[in-house]
Amino acid sequence: MARKHTIGDIAKLAGVSKATVSRVLNNKPDVDPATRARILQIMQEVGFVPSITASGLAGGRNRLLGVLIPSFNWFYVADIMRGVSETIGHTPYELLVYSINDMARDNDKGDILDHIFSTKLPAGLLAILPGRSAQYVERLHIHGFPVVMIDDAAHHTAMPWINVDNVQGARQAVKHLIALGHRRIGHILGKKDYLCTLERYQGYCQELEASGIAVDQTLVSQGDFEYLGGVEPARQLLSLPVEQRPTAIFAANDLTAYAVIDVANSFGLRVPEDIALVGFDDIASSLLVRPALTTVKQPFAEIGKHGVELLLSLLDDSAQPSFIFPSAETSRQPLQQVEAHSVQIVLSTRLVVRSSCGAKPLHHHMKDSFP
Repeated sequence: MARKHTIGDIAKLAGVSKATVSRVLNNKPDVDPATRARILQIMQEVGFVPSITASGLAGGRNRLLGVLIPSFNWFYVADIMRGVSETIGHTPYELLVYSINDMARDNDKGDILDHIFSTKLPAGLLAILPGRSAQYVERLHIHGFPVVMIDDAAHHTAMPWINVDNVQGARQAVKHLIALGHRRIGHILGKKDYLCTLERYQGYCQELEASGIAVDQTLVSQGDFEYLGGVEPARQLLSLPVEQRPTAIFAANDLTAYAVIDVANSFGLRVPEDIALVGFDDIASSLLVRPALTTVKQPFAEIGKHGVELLLSLLDDSAQPSFIFPSAETSRQPLQQVEAHSVQIVLSTRLVVRSSCGAKPLHHHMKDSFP
Protein backbone atom coordinates (compact mmCIF):
# COMPACT_ATOMS: atom_id res chain seq x y z
CA MET A 1 0.00 0.00 0.00
CA ALA A 2 1.39 3.40 -0.99
CA ARG A 3 2.26 5.71 1.88
CA LYS A 4 -0.23 8.49 2.43
CA HIS A 5 1.33 11.91 1.86
CA THR A 6 1.21 14.47 4.64
CA ILE A 7 1.20 18.25 4.75
CA GLY A 8 4.89 18.02 5.67
CA ASP A 9 5.58 16.05 2.48
CA ILE A 10 3.81 18.64 0.34
CA ALA A 11 5.67 21.45 2.11
CA LYS A 12 9.06 19.82 1.37
CA LEU A 13 8.20 19.18 -2.28
CA ALA A 14 7.04 22.78 -2.73
CA GLY A 15 9.86 24.30 -0.69
CA VAL A 16 7.48 26.10 1.67
CA SER A 17 6.41 25.81 5.31
CA LYS A 18 3.58 23.58 6.52
CA ALA A 19 1.71 26.73 7.56
CA THR A 20 1.75 27.92 3.95
CA VAL A 21 0.32 24.60 2.76
CA SER A 22 -2.35 24.88 5.44
CA ARG A 23 -3.26 28.39 4.26
CA VAL A 24 -3.70 27.06 0.74
CA LEU A 25 -5.89 24.20 1.98
CA ASN A 26 -8.05 26.67 3.90
CA ASN A 27 -8.29 29.13 0.98
CA LYS A 28 -6.52 31.92 2.85
CA PRO A 29 -5.84 34.98 0.65
CA ASP A 30 -2.32 35.74 1.96
CA VAL A 31 -0.46 33.29 -0.32
CA ASP A 32 1.48 34.31 -3.44
CA PRO A 33 -0.54 33.16 -6.50
CA ALA A 34 2.45 31.41 -8.05
CA THR A 35 3.19 29.60 -4.78
CA ARG A 36 -0.46 28.61 -4.45
CA ALA A 37 -0.50 27.23 -8.01
CA ARG A 38 2.72 25.25 -7.39
CA ILE A 39 1.35 23.72 -4.18
CA LEU A 40 -1.95 22.76 -5.82
CA GLN A 41 -0.12 21.23 -8.77
CA ILE A 42 2.04 19.10 -6.45
CA MET A 43 -1.03 17.98 -4.51
CA GLN A 44 -2.67 16.87 -7.73
CA GLU A 45 0.42 15.05 -8.97
CA VAL A 46 0.89 12.99 -5.80
CA GLY A 47 -2.83 12.44 -5.19
CA PHE A 48 -2.75 14.28 -1.87
CA VAL A 49 -5.85 13.90 0.33
CA PRO A 50 -5.70 16.37 3.23
CA SER A 51 -6.29 15.27 6.80
CA ILE A 52 -8.76 17.60 8.39
CA THR A 53 -6.98 17.44 11.74
CA ALA A 54 -3.47 17.85 10.35
CA SER A 55 -4.38 20.81 8.16
CA GLY A 56 -5.97 22.53 11.10
CA LEU A 57 -3.07 21.95 13.44
CA ALA A 58 -0.50 23.07 10.88
CA GLY A 59 -2.33 26.34 10.52
CA GLY A 60 -2.72 26.75 14.25
CA ARG A 61 -6.43 25.97 14.21
CA ASN A 62 -8.37 22.74 14.42
CA ARG A 63 -11.07 22.07 11.82
CA LEU A 64 -13.08 19.53 13.77
CA LEU A 65 -16.25 20.32 15.71
CA GLY A 66 -17.42 17.93 18.39
CA VAL A 67 -21.12 17.11 18.72
CA LEU A 68 -22.31 15.44 21.91
CA ILE A 69 -25.58 13.52 21.61
CA PRO A 70 -27.50 11.32 24.07
CA SER A 71 -28.26 8.69 21.39
CA PHE A 72 -29.42 8.58 17.79
CA ASN A 73 -32.40 6.59 19.11
CA TRP A 74 -33.82 9.76 20.66
CA PHE A 75 -36.69 10.59 18.38
CA TYR A 76 -35.57 14.06 17.24
CA VAL A 77 -31.79 13.97 17.56
CA ALA A 78 -31.58 12.99 13.88
CA ASP A 79 -33.58 16.09 12.89
CA ILE A 80 -31.31 18.36 14.92
CA MET A 81 -28.27 16.66 13.40
CA ARG A 82 -29.66 17.31 9.93
CA GLY A 83 -29.51 21.04 10.62
CA VAL A 84 -26.03 20.63 12.09
CA SER A 85 -24.63 18.69 9.13
CA GLU A 86 -26.22 20.93 6.49
CA THR A 87 -24.68 24.00 8.12
CA ILE A 88 -21.28 22.35 8.59
CA GLY A 89 -21.34 21.45 4.91
CA HIS A 90 -20.88 25.14 4.04
CA THR A 91 -17.76 25.47 6.22
CA PRO A 92 -14.24 23.97 6.22
CA TYR A 93 -15.11 22.06 9.41
CA GLU A 94 -16.03 18.42 9.87
CA LEU A 95 -17.92 16.66 12.65
CA LEU A 96 -16.71 14.38 15.39
CA VAL A 97 -19.71 12.78 17.15
CA TYR A 98 -19.65 11.66 20.78
CA SER A 99 -22.56 9.81 22.40
CA ILE A 100 -23.19 9.67 26.14
CA ASN A 101 -26.31 7.89 27.33
CA ASP A 102 -27.86 9.15 30.57
CA MET A 103 -27.65 5.58 31.83
CA ALA A 104 -23.85 5.73 31.75
CA ARG A 105 -22.04 6.07 35.05
CA ASP A 106 -21.22 9.62 36.08
CA ASN A 107 -17.51 8.80 36.20
CA ASP A 108 -17.67 7.61 32.58
CA LYS A 109 -19.38 10.84 31.49
CA GLY A 110 -16.75 12.94 33.20
CA ASP A 111 -13.92 10.88 31.73
CA ILE A 112 -15.26 11.24 28.18
CA LEU A 113 -15.66 15.00 28.46
CA ASP A 114 -12.29 15.39 30.18
CA HIS A 115 -10.80 13.50 27.23
CA ILE A 116 -12.45 15.93 24.80
CA PHE A 117 -10.93 18.86 26.66
CA SER A 118 -7.47 17.40 27.25
CA THR A 119 -6.87 16.19 23.69
CA LYS A 120 -8.21 19.42 22.13
CA LEU A 121 -9.13 17.25 19.15
CA PRO A 122 -12.34 19.22 18.44
CA ALA A 123 -12.05 23.00 18.31
CA GLY A 124 -15.38 23.33 20.10
CA LEU A 125 -18.35 21.28 21.28
CA LEU A 126 -22.08 21.41 20.53
CA ALA A 127 -23.85 19.55 23.34
CA ILE A 128 -27.32 18.34 22.31
CA LEU A 129 -29.64 17.49 25.20
CA PRO A 130 -26.83 16.44 27.53
CA GLY A 131 -29.22 15.78 30.44
CA ARG A 132 -27.26 14.71 33.50
CA SER A 133 -24.02 15.19 31.56
CA ALA A 134 -24.68 18.95 31.53
CA GLN A 135 -22.61 19.53 34.68
CA TYR A 136 -19.55 18.13 32.91
CA VAL A 137 -20.24 20.21 29.81
CA GLU A 138 -20.40 23.30 32.01
CA ARG A 139 -17.02 22.35 33.43
CA LEU A 140 -15.55 22.48 29.91
CA HIS A 141 -17.04 25.96 29.50
CA ILE A 142 -15.57 27.12 32.82
CA HIS A 143 -12.14 25.99 31.63
CA GLY A 144 -12.45 28.12 28.51
CA PHE A 145 -13.37 25.40 26.02
CA PRO A 146 -15.85 26.74 23.38
CA VAL A 147 -19.20 25.08 24.12
CA VAL A 148 -22.79 25.66 23.00
CA MET A 149 -25.56 23.77 24.74
CA ILE A 150 -28.88 22.70 23.25
CA ASP A 151 -30.61 21.67 26.42
CA ASP A 152 -34.13 21.46 27.79
CA ALA A 153 -33.28 19.75 31.06
CA ALA A 154 -32.22 22.86 32.98
CA HIS A 155 -31.54 26.56 32.47
CA HIS A 156 -27.79 27.08 32.08
CA THR A 157 -27.48 30.84 32.34
CA ALA A 158 -23.69 30.86 32.45
CA MET A 159 -23.02 29.50 28.98
CA PRO A 160 -24.15 29.84 25.34
CA TRP A 161 -27.48 28.08 25.17
CA ILE A 162 -30.27 27.40 22.65
CA ASN A 163 -33.84 26.34 23.29
CA VAL A 164 -37.38 26.88 22.01
CA ASP A 165 -40.13 29.03 23.47
CA ASN A 166 -41.92 26.27 25.34
CA VAL A 167 -44.22 28.64 27.21
CA GLN A 168 -45.54 30.28 24.06
CA GLY A 169 -45.86 26.92 22.30
CA ALA A 170 -47.98 25.54 25.13
CA ARG A 171 -50.13 28.66 25.08
CA GLN A 172 -50.70 28.19 21.35
CA ALA A 173 -51.94 24.65 21.98
CA VAL A 174 -54.28 25.55 24.82
CA LYS A 175 -55.56 28.66 23.08
CA HIS A 176 -56.55 26.56 20.10
CA LEU A 177 -58.47 24.12 22.29
CA ILE A 178 -60.22 26.98 24.05
CA ALA A 179 -61.18 28.45 20.66
CA LEU A 180 -62.84 25.13 19.86
CA GLY A 181 -65.02 25.60 22.94
CA HIS A 182 -63.22 23.45 25.49
CA ARG A 183 -63.07 24.45 29.13
CA ARG A 184 -62.04 21.20 30.82
CA ILE A 185 -58.57 20.81 29.33
CA GLY A 186 -56.28 18.22 30.82
CA HIS A 187 -52.49 18.26 30.74
CA ILE A 188 -50.02 15.37 30.97
CA LEU A 189 -46.67 16.66 32.16
CA GLY A 190 -43.26 15.65 30.85
CA LYS A 191 -40.33 14.31 32.85
CA LYS A 192 -39.92 15.71 36.34
CA ASP A 193 -37.29 18.41 36.91
CA TYR A 194 -36.93 19.20 33.19
CA LEU A 195 -37.07 22.86 32.26
CA CYS A 196 -39.29 22.23 29.24
CA THR A 197 -41.76 20.32 31.45
CA LEU A 198 -42.08 23.32 33.75
CA GLU A 199 -42.29 25.81 30.89
CA ARG A 200 -45.00 23.87 29.03
CA TYR A 201 -46.99 23.58 32.25
CA GLN A 202 -46.55 27.32 32.81
CA GLY A 203 -47.86 28.03 29.32
CA TYR A 204 -50.83 25.74 29.94
CA CYS A 205 -51.68 27.58 33.17
CA GLN A 206 -51.11 31.04 31.72
CA GLU A 207 -53.44 30.50 28.77
CA LEU A 208 -56.20 29.02 30.92
CA GLU A 209 -55.97 31.93 33.36
CA ALA A 210 -55.88 34.47 30.52
CA SER A 211 -59.21 33.02 29.35
CA GLY A 212 -60.75 33.17 32.83
CA ILE A 213 -60.49 29.40 33.40
CA ALA A 214 -59.20 28.22 36.77
CA VAL A 215 -56.47 25.58 36.71
CA ASP A 216 -57.93 22.31 37.99
CA GLN A 217 -55.18 20.10 39.39
CA THR A 218 -57.35 16.99 39.01
CA LEU A 219 -56.86 17.47 35.25
CA VAL A 220 -53.05 17.54 35.53
CA SER A 221 -51.17 14.22 35.55
CA GLN A 222 -47.47 13.33 35.62
CA GLY A 223 -45.84 11.66 32.61
CA ASP A 224 -42.22 11.29 31.51
CA PHE A 225 -42.13 12.06 27.73
CA GLU A 226 -42.20 8.33 26.90
CA TYR A 227 -45.10 6.38 25.37
CA LEU A 228 -45.27 3.88 28.25
CA GLY A 229 -44.92 6.70 30.76
CA GLY A 230 -47.97 8.36 29.23
CA VAL A 231 -50.31 5.37 29.57
CA GLU A 232 -51.04 5.60 33.30
CA PRO A 233 -51.59 9.40 33.41
CA ALA A 234 -53.90 9.07 30.40
CA ARG A 235 -55.86 6.39 32.28
CA GLN A 236 -56.10 8.64 35.33
CA LEU A 237 -57.63 11.47 33.29
CA LEU A 238 -59.94 9.37 31.13
CA SER A 239 -61.26 7.27 34.04
CA LEU A 240 -62.65 10.35 35.82
CA PRO A 241 -66.46 10.51 36.05
CA VAL A 242 -67.90 11.81 32.81
CA GLU A 243 -68.85 15.17 34.31
CA GLN A 244 -65.27 15.64 35.58
CA ARG A 245 -63.40 14.12 32.67
CA PRO A 246 -61.50 16.49 30.38
CA THR A 247 -62.97 17.12 26.95
CA ALA A 248 -59.49 17.88 25.63
CA ILE A 249 -55.92 17.01 26.58
CA PHE A 250 -52.68 18.87 25.93
CA ALA A 251 -49.88 16.31 26.09
CA ALA A 252 -46.34 17.45 26.92
CA ASN A 253 -45.00 15.72 23.80
CA ASP A 254 -46.11 13.61 20.85
CA LEU A 255 -45.16 10.23 22.32
CA THR A 256 -47.39 10.98 25.32
CA ALA A 257 -50.18 11.97 22.92
CA TYR A 258 -49.89 8.58 21.19
CA ALA A 259 -50.50 6.93 24.56
CA VAL A 260 -53.64 9.08 25.02
CA ILE A 261 -54.99 7.89 21.66
CA ASP A 262 -54.49 4.22 22.56
CA VAL A 263 -55.88 4.56 26.09
CA ALA A 264 -58.90 6.45 24.76
CA ASN A 265 -59.57 3.60 22.33
CA SER A 266 -59.35 1.08 25.20
CA PHE A 267 -61.98 3.14 27.08
CA GLY A 268 -64.28 3.17 24.07
CA LEU A 269 -63.61 6.87 23.53
CA ARG A 270 -62.75 8.36 20.15
CA VAL A 271 -60.19 11.00 19.29
CA PRO A 272 -61.27 13.61 18.28
CA GLU A 273 -65.01 12.93 18.59
CA ASP A 274 -64.92 12.42 22.38
CA ILE A 275 -61.50 13.76 23.36
CA ALA A 276 -59.64 16.52 21.54
CA LEU A 277 -55.87 16.11 21.65
CA VAL A 278 -52.81 18.27 21.03
CA GLY A 279 -49.16 17.18 21.40
CA PHE A 280 -45.81 18.94 21.30
CA ASP A 281 -42.79 18.34 19.00
CA ASP A 282 -44.22 17.36 15.59
CA ILE A 283 -41.99 14.33 15.12
CA ALA A 284 -42.31 12.60 11.74
CA SER A 285 -44.74 9.89 12.89
CA SER A 286 -47.31 12.45 14.11
CA LEU A 287 -48.51 12.94 10.55
CA LEU A 288 -48.95 9.17 10.18
CA VAL A 289 -50.83 8.22 13.36
CA ARG A 290 -54.61 8.02 13.18
CA PRO A 291 -56.04 10.44 13.78
CA ALA A 292 -53.18 12.63 12.54
CA LEU A 293 -51.91 14.57 15.52
CA THR A 294 -52.35 18.29 16.03
CA THR A 295 -49.13 19.37 17.66
CA VAL A 296 -46.72 22.21 18.40
CA LYS A 297 -43.85 22.05 15.94
CA GLN A 298 -40.31 22.47 17.20
CA PRO A 299 -37.86 23.75 14.54
CA PHE A 300 -35.36 20.94 15.10
CA ALA A 301 -33.25 21.58 12.00
CA GLU A 302 -33.14 25.30 12.84
CA ILE A 303 -32.00 24.45 16.36
CA GLY A 304 -29.06 22.52 14.92
CA LYS A 305 -28.29 25.29 12.42
CA HIS A 306 -28.27 28.04 15.05
CA GLY A 307 -26.22 25.86 17.38
CA VAL A 308 -23.45 25.44 14.81
CA GLU A 309 -23.53 29.10 13.81
CA LEU A 310 -23.22 30.19 17.43
CA LEU A 311 -20.35 27.77 18.06
CA LEU A 312 -18.52 28.96 14.95
CA SER A 313 -18.95 32.57 16.05
CA LEU A 314 -17.27 31.68 19.36
CA LEU A 315 -14.33 30.23 17.44
CA ASP A 316 -14.00 33.34 15.29
CA ASP A 317 -11.94 35.75 17.38
CA SER A 318 -12.92 38.63 15.14
CA ALA A 319 -16.63 38.16 15.74
CA GLN A 320 -17.26 36.76 19.19
CA PRO A 321 -20.82 37.80 20.12
CA SER A 322 -22.04 38.86 23.52
CA PHE A 323 -25.57 39.30 22.21
CA ILE A 324 -27.52 37.82 19.32
CA PHE A 325 -30.77 39.32 18.10
CA PRO A 326 -33.58 36.97 17.10
CA SER A 327 -33.86 36.12 13.42
CA ALA A 328 -37.20 35.81 11.67
CA GLU A 329 -37.34 32.24 13.02
CA THR A 330 -36.84 33.17 16.66
CA SER A 331 -39.09 34.32 19.41
CA ARG A 332 -40.05 37.97 19.36
CA GLN A 333 -39.19 38.23 23.02
CA PRO A 334 -35.85 39.99 23.55
CA LEU A 335 -32.86 37.82 24.31
CA GLN A 336 -31.05 38.50 27.54
CA GLN A 337 -27.32 39.10 27.63
CA VAL A 338 -25.92 36.72 30.22
CA GLU A 339 -22.20 37.39 30.28
CA ALA A 340 -19.43 38.32 27.88
CA HIS A 341 -19.35 35.94 24.92
CA SER A 342 -22.39 34.04 26.24
CA VAL A 343 -25.83 34.21 24.67
CA GLN A 344 -29.19 32.54 24.85
CA ILE A 345 -31.18 31.98 21.68
CA VAL A 346 -34.86 31.13 21.97
CA LEU A 347 -36.56 29.89 18.80
CA SER A 348 -40.29 30.14 18.21
CA THR A 349 -42.68 27.23 17.75
CA ARG A 350 -45.68 26.80 15.46
CA LEU A 351 -49.01 25.04 15.93
CA VAL A 352 -49.70 22.42 13.23
CA VAL A 353 -53.44 21.70 13.08
CA ARG A 354 -54.48 18.19 12.02
CA SER A 355 -57.37 15.87 12.85
CA SER A 356 -56.88 15.04 16.52
CA CYS A 357 -58.24 18.31 17.92
CA GLY A 358 -61.58 18.37 16.11
CA ALA A 359 -63.82 17.25 18.99
CA LYS A 360 -66.55 19.50 20.30
CA PRO A 361 -67.09 19.51 24.08
CA LEU A 362 -70.20 17.97 25.60
CA HIS A 363 -72.81 20.61 26.48
CA HIS A 364 -73.02 19.67 30.17
CA HIS A 365 -69.24 19.97 30.42
CA MET A 366 -69.45 23.47 29.02
CA LYS A 367 -72.21 24.44 31.39
CA ASP A 368 -70.34 23.21 34.45
CA SER A 369 -67.04 24.74 33.44
CA PHE A 370 -67.72 28.26 32.22
CA PRO A 371 -66.38 30.95 34.54
